[in-house]
Amino acid sequence: MNASDIRFSKLVVLINAAVPAAILARDYYRAELGANPLEFVTHTTGILTLTFLMLTLAVTPLRKLFRLPWTVQLRRTLGLYAFFYGTAHLIAYMWFDKFFAIRAIITDVGKRPFIAFGMTGFTLMVPLAVTSTNAMVKRLGGRRWNQLHRLIYPAAIAGVIHYYLLVKADTRIPLTFGGVLLVLLGYRVFEKFRMSRGSRQLPKTKLRGEESQA
Repeated sequence: MNASDIRFSKLVVLINAAVPAAILARDYYRAELGANPLEFVTHTTGILTLTFLMLTLAVTPLRKLFRLPWTVQLRRTLGLYAFFYGTAHLIAYMWFDKFFAIRAIITDVGKRPFIAFGMTGFTLMVPLAVTSTNAMVKRLGGRRWNQLHRLIYPAAIAGVIHYYLLVKADTRIPLTFGGVLLVLLGYRVFEKFRMSRGSRQLPKTKLRGEESQA
């Protein structure tokens, strides 16, 4: 793909990722969110947060498996949307459930494990959003930046656990997210093992080649 195609793809992702927020805002304004609109907003923004976290994590496997190097440029947009919907989810909880009562929120974190996992996941996402700019990549250096952005793994795990503990009856959706996350993380573990094994075998292959030449 050329530069214009990549820019167009980024624009498509940027616009489409904002559509759920626009629909949610419209339905809230029209009072079309059902019998419990506040719960609907909180639940929907939480689902969207996990969805965009999974999409962000899916970029690397898709890029490598289908040889689409340009897709790496979509990862930042998807990650920032995950943070955006995560922020909306947190604000919805603090506003609709606790009316921004800080003490009540702190008590809630201590008493309810699913709140603690949700707060943990969001907190881990903050440095990822703050360091998402090109300037921060240059300032931190590629290696340190990559190490820092591995926080997305525990953030996604905490998010899935948060959702699972929240759901009291039907756990099919959180378990589906958990399965997708397991596949995405499992791919990374497999790739790391494969590359590590390949690097260990390389000197042996080279040595055999030298012996045959001798």
